Amino acid sequence: MRKLLPDRALPRPSRTCIGRFALSLVALVGIICAGCGYHVAGRASRLPSEWSSIAIPAFKNDTTRYRIEQRLTEAVIREFIERTKYRIVQNVESADGVLHGEVRSVETNPVIFNSTTGEVELMIVTIHTKVLLVDNKTSKPLYESDDMVFRDEYQISSDVQSFFDEQSPALGRMARDFAAKLVSNVVENF
Repeated sequence: MRKLLPDRALPRPSRTCIGRFALSLVALVGIICAGCGYHVAGRASRLPSEWSSIAIPAFKNDTTRYRIEQRLTEAVIREFIERTKYRIVQNVESADGVLHGEVRSVETNPVIFNSTTGEVELMIVTIHTKVLLVDNKTSKPLYESDDMVFRDEYQISSDVQSFFDEQSPALGRMARDFAAKLVSNVVENF
């Protein structure tokens, strides 16, 4: 059998020794990562560096849905303000870039039915949009998507009053999702 030494007999590393080891480890990891060419994806901007402002006029609505273009426009403006350095301006002529949007269609489709009553319980809403970002000085398109598609689902209640209460939050969620995706596509290189 081996005899174990008491704790006090084991040598303890000094603080400077631990500090040097930690510093060496951090430096080694940094050198390895820098040498491999890894970088955080999506942080390089497609937009000109001299831009400071973007105009976002109200989206065009080609559907019969009331105020859907207002919800999408408001969400895109809010997302640009929160996630970018650009100032959002109303005057198209004074902006460095102009983002045009168009709601092309809104579709609702039943997905789940109540087996007892046959009534719809879950609907899927699909919105098709068209988006164009143009450099105001050169009139050159910097971003263009002829068909951005967004879907969301919402529960249907048999109570008519509740149905309308549920539709508005679903459209609000869709507008926020649309805005987040659009701003990512426009600003970041994916």
